[in-house]
Amino acid sequence: MSSRILTSHEKALEINLDQKIYGTIAEIGGGQEVARWFFTVGGAAGTVAKSMSAYDMTFSDAIYGPTERYVSRERLVAMLDHEYDLLLERLSQKRAEETRFFVFADTVTIRGFQPRNECHGWLGVRFQHEPLAKPSEVVLHIRLLDKERVRQQEALGIVGVNLLYSICYLWGNPYRLVESLLDNLDSERLEIDLVCARGPAFESCDNRLLNLHLIVLGMSRVILFDPTGQPRQPGELLRRKSMLIERGEFAPVTRMHMDMLELAREKFLQDPAIERFAKIELLEITTKNLLLPDGKIDSSDFLQRVELLCAIGHHVLISNYAEFYEISSYLARYAEGLVGVVLGIPLLEQLFSERYYSYVEGGILEAMGRLFKKNVKLYVYPTRKRSDGEVRTVEQLALEGPLGHLYGYLQETGRIEALSPRNPPDAGFSPRQVGALIRAGDPAWESYVPVRAAQLIREKALFGYRNSPSESRASQASKGDPVIRA
Repeated sequence: MSSRILTSHEKALEINLDQKIYGTIAEIGGGQEVARWFFTVGGAAGTVAKSMSAYDMTFSDAIYGPTERYVSRERLVAMLDHEYDLLLERLSQKRAEETRFFVFADTVTIRGFQPRNECHGWLGVRFQHEPLAKPSEVVLHIRLLDKERVRQQEALGIVGVNLLYSICYLWGNPYRLVESLLDNLDSERLEIDLVCARGPAFESCDNRLLNLHLIVLGMSRVILFDPTGQPRQPGELLRRKSMLIERGEFAPVTRMHMDMLELAREKFLQDPAIERFAKIELLEITTKNLLLPDGKIDSSDFLQRVELLCAIGHHVLISNYAEFYEISSYLARYAEGLVGVVLGIPLLEQLFSERYYSYVEGGILEAMGRLFKKNVKLYVYPTRKRSDGEVRTVEQLALEGPLGHLYGYLQETGRIEALSPRNPPDAGFSPRQVGALIRAGDPAWESYVPVRAAQLIREKALFGYRNSPSESRASQASKGDPVIRA
């Protein structure tokens, strides 16, 4: 089988020549860029039952119902609902037994005469993977990165053709489906920060892994999960909010992680910069903390971390931003009010180490400027020296030379605040040790983990958990099984 990527022309023509695929294309906001491909290559009568666009808000509301935001998932779903029901109503009796029906829809905002902060859109397809099947669905959120309007329209048309082609011929392999979405494009032109697949064609598909695949492929820099474990488009949840974010490995989450967050929350909620805005807390894992020695990501480990953090009620952000200034710049895209970053002394020391910024043109000064570009504040948790057990705090961190002046300035202006735990951390404690204790079957791990998290680790055997000998005997006895004693 050839590995050559088909052009958009070839993809559109192959669909047009397939007599079993038939449906509607409805587009709002970016032009008729997807439908144009099918009419341009010829044979569109074999594919397109209807093509339409309702640009005027009154027309759009009359067809799909009123909405607060026209470029939104809600509007996209309304378009898919209306057009798919109409398609079945008018064509089912005539050709349902031999036809795989589909509806493609998009609602997009692109560059126009007025400058826009973000050019983005929602794309979706509702389709039958075989005639008479219940419908399945794929929904995407895209960010258009080209600077020229015509280039954005071109990118929109290409990704739309890719999506429609993939649900026609690649639905049996969801990961290949995702990979094909940037065929004839690249991540410099278009970013995909959400993909959701559901329905009978995707019964075995895990949307958490599908979205992780976006980061692995370089299609997105960030993915976000809500406390139910569902992937969410970051802009939906983060826009116009004040944010509190804690970075960690969380393998597993520990009492210290939660103590850091609780103490930071107390200070965060007292800051007048958040008064007028909704608040959200995020636990962030960078992809470098998910990598195996061979550079790959262990999907099982990823799922366990996300599942545990969501189950105890947190939003989880996965990013491939290695440095704090990078994630700060990303959050600034959406934030209003304050962005609070929770970290410990070891990470703070890294933050002020010039060698970490050798690849940044302006060095540490540029990195700090980007980190604190908006209203960003660091909440710093103390640590203990292993050598003598002394507690190290923000005040006791000594930086020499010009960096000391920079550090002092940030302290004096309130950009760095110390957290004061009621019970300072143990000198020898490291969150990584907890995972080792779990894998070793040492029950001491439970004293380091929140009660609810410990319960879930036991119930679902997360992070290599296995019963200790005493737990195994108790479990057998509770089931009425014989207990063998020495």
